[in-house]
Amino acid sequence: MQPQCDLRGLWLLLLSLFLILFEVARAGRPVASCPAACLCASNILSCSKQQLPNVPHSLPSYTALLDLSHNNLSRLRAEWTPTHLIHLHSLLLSHNHLNFISSEAFSPVPNLRYLDLSSNQLRTLDEFLFTELQALEVLLLYNNHIMAVDRCAFDDMAQLQKLYLSQNQISRFPLELVNERAKRPKLTLLDLSSNKLKTLPLSDLQKLPAWIKNGLYLHNNPLECTCKLYQLFSHWQYRQLSSVMDFQEDLYCVRSKELHSVFNLSFLNCSEYKESAWEAHLGDTFTINCDTKQQGMTKVWVTPSNEQVLDEVANGTVRVRVKDGNLQFEKVQVEDGGVYTCHAMGETFNETLSVELKVYNFTLHGHHDTLNTAYTTLVGCILSVVLVLIYLYLTPCRCWCRGVEKPSSHQGDSLSSSMLSTTPNHDPMAGGDKDDGFDRRVAFLEPAGPGQGQNGKLKPGNTLPVPEATGKGQRRMSDPESVSSVFSDTPIVV
Repeated sequence: MQPQCDLRGLWLLLLSLFLILFEVARAGRPVASCPAACLCASNILSCSKQQLPNVPHSLPSYTALLDLSHNNLSRLRAEWTPTHLIHLHSLLLSHNHLNFISSEAFSPVPNLRYLDLSSNQLRTLDEFLFTELQALEVLLLYNNHIMAVDRCAFDDMAQLQKLYLSQNQISRFPLELVNERAKRPKLTLLDLSSNKLKTLPLSDLQKLPAWIKNGLYLHNNPLECTCKLYQLFSHWQYRQLSSVMDFQEDLYCVRSKELHSVFNLSFLNCSEYKESAWEAHLGDTFTINCDTKQQGMTKVWVTPSNEQVLDEVANGTVRVRVKDGNLQFEKVQVEDGGVYTCHAMGETFNETLSVELKVYNFTLHGHHDTLNTAYTTLVGCILSVVLVLIYLYLTPCRCWCRGVEKPSSHQGDSLSSSMLSTTPNHDPMAGGDKDDGFDRRVAFLEPAGPGQGQNGKLKPGNTLPVPEATGKGQRRMSDPESVSSVFSDTPIVV
């Protein structure tokens, strides 16, 4: 009987030790219990509508979804949870009274992908507020009192896809969110509707790819009515972008405190929107984008002659880039002009885009380019004016601007030399330092003889003695009544 009693006592001792160890294990795992104010279902904790002023302590470390919405939380400090929730991917904090969030508040949840901060009392988004959330994909901040957004508030959020900032008091368009695509390459939805935006960076918005503009919501803002604003939204309407097509009735602008639809600005006499063609010049190298409304679509290009453009060079100038499916032209020719069609195929929908290419038959840039016609015409006119001025002012000096010359010593010169003749009246054999060529002198001599009348005037009908010259005879004066006959036959030398 003694051995049986000893064996029974041993079993009782072992059972007691096992129970003690089990209780100790339970006492050492307080995080495994569900907080009293929450409902737990597996890794989901719902603590909603409990009027909680603070976040419950001792949250299970395996929590994947935590719902704290519709409570009385006012501040989210760095130590809001002592547990490092590495498995938490969704945090719901909407409909609270949050007016302060520490820059270190999200350190315990580094793998968070969904964060709802909507319907709170946030007024500013400070620098590097969400830097710790590098895995975050969706951020809801609508229906707050946000007036200022720091330019670095959303830095280091490379995985961010959707950002909701509607129903706030934002007056500056955060252009850095869409322009700095290298920091947020996956951002496809930015909701800025129902804010205080009055002006937009229209030129920058027009340059954005269609997959960003498709998710850029700007309705219900007091925008200023301009023709550029009309052109922007008319282009988006032509492309059937969701941001315009889903809220056409809410896209308005303000003019003299009156609201007008952005698609009906007839009082501004804006020109009707027309899709412009792609213009190029002979020998240019450029790329035409297949600007689809969704990223990652498969793209196929078709030429104006209805031929598919392959990765290899087609027609000697055109090929499709494998990296992004865009159409690349190298040293374009005039015959490359026409309408090119891009057929894009995606997981949710297909899209067809057409781009018209116009190629001008002259080069625009280059070292040996031909001059523009208008430029050559202008140069020709200037040269003509310069030549005319040279002819008028830089011709040889007229006879009266020369110095007074000595009277001729030839007594045989007749009065006929006073008439502007090209034939010299002096002896051709006479020497001197006069030019042997053309004589430009005009001599006024006092005639000696019976032909002289009163005041030295000639009497009509008289002849004057003229020195004989080879092949020359006497010259009679013409009828004084027809003086023009003298100059009609005699060239005048200036």
